[in-house]
Amino acid sequence: MRRGTRHHYEKYKEAASAHVHARLAHFNQFYGLSYRRVFIKNLRSRWGSCSEHANLNFNYKIIFLPPEVADYVILHELCHLAEFNHGPKFWALVEQGMPDYRRHRAALNRIR
Repeated sequence: MRRGTRHHYEKYKEAASAHVHARLAHFNQFYGLSYRRVFIKNLRSRWGSCSEHANLNFNYKIIFLPPEVADYVILHELCHLAEFNHGPKFWALVEQGMPDYRRHRAALNRIR
């Protein structure tokens, strides 16, 4: 069974959802941000995204990332609820929750 196939997605979607929800709850204790829904999708080129409607989307393959890298992705999208850009205020928010985010961001870029 290859990653990215429909069968693989169906097999791991619920585990990814449970993991993402747990980590969102963990980080959001600090931030207290509001979001509407969380979607777990079989995305080809993204690990996550945040919509203008405050919905968070994550690639189901996030559960195969090293835990600290997956946390970076989750925190990154959570912070977009407060700053819908990649400006200095956004990165300052990410850094508040994960002071070493640059290391995990670099690791994620190496995985792509």
